[in-house]
Amino acid sequence: MSATGDLLAFAGAAHRLPAAARADAVRLLGDTLAVGAAGVSAPGAEAILTAARAMGNGAEARLIGTAERLPAPGAAFVNGYRIHCLEWDAVHEPAVVHAMSVVTAALGAAIDRKGGCDPEAALVALAIGVDVASGLGIAADSALSFFRPATAGVIGAALAVARIDGAPLEHALGLAYSSAAGTMQAHVEGSITLPFQVANAARAAVTASDLAKAGFTAPLDPLEGPFGYFKLIDQGDLSRYTRDLGQVWRIAEISTKPFPSGRASHAALGALQGLAGQDVERIELACPPLIHRLVGRPYKPDMTPAYARLCLPFLAALMLTDGRIDPRRFTPANFADPSLAALAGKVGLVADGNADPNALFPQELRVTAGGVTQTIAVPHTLGSPDAPLSPVQTQAKLDFARELAPAGHDPRLFTDPLTYFTDPT
Repeated sequence: MSATGDLLAFAGAAHRLPAAARADAVRLLGDTLAVGAAGVSAPGAEAILTAARAMGNGAEARLIGTAERLPAPGAAFVNGYRIHCLEWDAVHEPAVVHAMSVVTAALGAAIDRKGGCDPEAALVALAIGVDVASGLGIAADSALSFFRPATAGVIGAALAVARIDGAPLEHALGLAYSSAAGTMQAHVEGSITLPFQVANAARAAVTASDLAKAGFTAPLDPLEGPFGYFKLIDQGDLSRYTRDLGQVWRIAEISTKPFPSGRASHAALGALQGLAGQDVERIELACPPLIHRLVGRPYKPDMTPAYARLCLPFLAALMLTDGRIDPRRFTPANFADPSLAALAGKVGLVADGNADPNALFPQELRVTAGGVTQTIAVPHTLGSPDAPLSPVQTQAKLDFARELAPAGHDPRLFTDPLTYFTDPT
């Protein structure tokens, strides 16, 4: 059997999640729904909602954080945006894929449309979708040019939705690949289009399953074919992922984000959090080239919130000033604040020569204060499986997300996320 055949067999097989993987799925689902609720009022969210309302009328699926309902594709579109727009969503770091985001948005809409779902079936579908989305990134050995959270995410999400819908998996896969879109140009520019690409992938995943269930056919070799995923979107070997299918649940490898900013900023921010309020003279981060590429962009007094979330000099200045990253501080007045600009000017990044184009760590932070330089090694980023958030840090994140969420949200989002996800009543 081909690697694609192995992937499809895995996606369609009966599974019982190991206890640890199940616990990770429940924990990460709660994290993802919480950041989605926090993103309701983020920049661009109203325009996304307006566009989704224009896609059609209907009350099939809920919007995270508010009482409104839309047809399932439109709800997936809005929820995908809300989950990713604050850059606070979980990520599979070796894959460089925000694997929970597209899958949760699309699968939640499909479950709502059905009127609910058995919780264990929902968790299995979620874990499979996350596994596939992460696995495509694991199999890749090329640098990002397409936006992998969207291009891999739509494929994992479509298979998760098709599993719940009873749609033919092979055609859902081909249709998802045919819908894959999103490039790193939005990231380079710090454009608000970045979370739109996640939103679009979630909508496309629901549509791929719908078309497959309706009998619409698709290419049957979309991953390994001559014009398949691993020829056009990424270079790599799919079998590098599929040889471990079912032996390693990739959802256990997902990292949560302590801060609402680009993941590539978190190693430095986690180390700087304990230095808040100190008189720092110089900060230098030695890091893999991908870190430099993702968050090494210069501070600009006229930058946008989307750009600022990916600007380590500004983020470091906020952390040293406030001891946290608050998305409500991403305003023109703060971008032009001379004190924050002065702190940002003390931050520099140096590529460490790591040959892996997808590596996010290890990193090393050198901080000079009072004429003394201390070196802080960061072998693993805070929130990763090797450096997990403590229960106190996890609760602080959830409390902060609840603070940012609009009043009137379904309380189960924070108190019982699995029931919220599987029972739309």
